[in-house]
Amino acid sequence: MQIITPEFLALGLAKNSHPNEAQLTILSLTSENIENYEVLSLGKELSDASAELFVLLKGIKAKSNQEKIISNYKAILKFRKKPPKASIKETPTKEPATPLCGDVTIYCDGGCSPNPGESGSGIALYRNNHVSALYYGLYEPMGTNNTAELGALYQSLLMAKDEAEAGNSVEIKCDSMYSINCIKTWAIGWEKKGWTKKGGEIKNLAIIQDAYHLYNSIKNKISLSHIKAHAGLEGNELADRMTVYARAMKEPKLVQYNKSIDIQTILNMRSG
Repeated sequence: MQIITPEFLALGLAKNSHPNEAQLTILSLTSENIENYEVLSLGKELSDASAELFVLLKGIKAKSNQEKIISNYKAILKFRKKPPKASIKETPTKEPATPLCGDVTIYCDGGCSPNPGESGSGIALYRNNHVSALYYGLYEPMGTNNTAELGALYQSLLMAKDEAEAGNSVEIKCDSMYSINCIKTWAIGWEKKGWTKKGGEIKNLAIIQDAYHLYNSIKNKISLSHIKAHAGLEGNELADRMTVYARAMKEPKLVQYNKSIDIQTILNMRSG
C-alpha cells in the first residue's frame, strides 16, 4: 500500500499543475474537488497498482491518452497474473457435481475501489427462496466497476446454464443496467456491424461477446432482470458483501465462500 504524501503527489504531477481526470478518479475525487485535491487526498491509502498508475499518468491531458495508458497498464498486470487458470472465463466452483432441484435465483454484483482500481465480484445463489451458496473472486488489481459487473454476470450465466440443464427454473437478478444492456440490447447492433460502434471502440468487448453468446444459448430457459442496488434486497446485499470480500482476499478465481453463512454477520460486513 502507498500512503499519499506531498512527496508522492509530486511524483505524479508536473510543477504547479493539478491532477488530470484519471488521476482524480484514482484519488477518489471529482473535478469539483480539484482545487483542494491535496488537502482531500493526503493520508489516504492507495494500492501499489493504483499508485504506479497515478505516476504513469503524469502530464497526460487528453482523455483518450489516459484511457490508453490505463488499458496498457491493465494488460501488464494481467500478464503478471500467471498462470492463465486465473482467467475470468474459468467456470466457478459448483456446490455439488449435479445441481439440486428447485427454483433458483442468482444475484450478482461487482465493485471497484477506486474506479479504476481494485475490483471484485460476488454472487449469492438462492434455492427455493433460501440462500444456498455464496461466491466471491475475479479480483483485478486494476479493474473497473463495469468489468467487475460483467464478470459477475458472465459467471452467473454459467451457473444458470448448468441449473437449467438440470431442469431447474432460473432467474438472474443483476443491479448493473450497463451489463444487462450490453448483452441484451447493444450487442445485437454491435454484432451486425462487425463488433464496432459509432464513436469508438467497444470497451470490455471480449467478456461482452462471451456473455452475449452464452446468454443467447440459454435465454429461452432462464430469466434475466434488473434490480435496484442497495435497496435492502437480501440477495443483492449478500452479493455486494462478497465483492468487498473478494477485494480483501485478492482472489482471482471465482470460489465458493466456505465459512458459515450467517446472514446477519455477512450483512454487517463492509458494503461496496
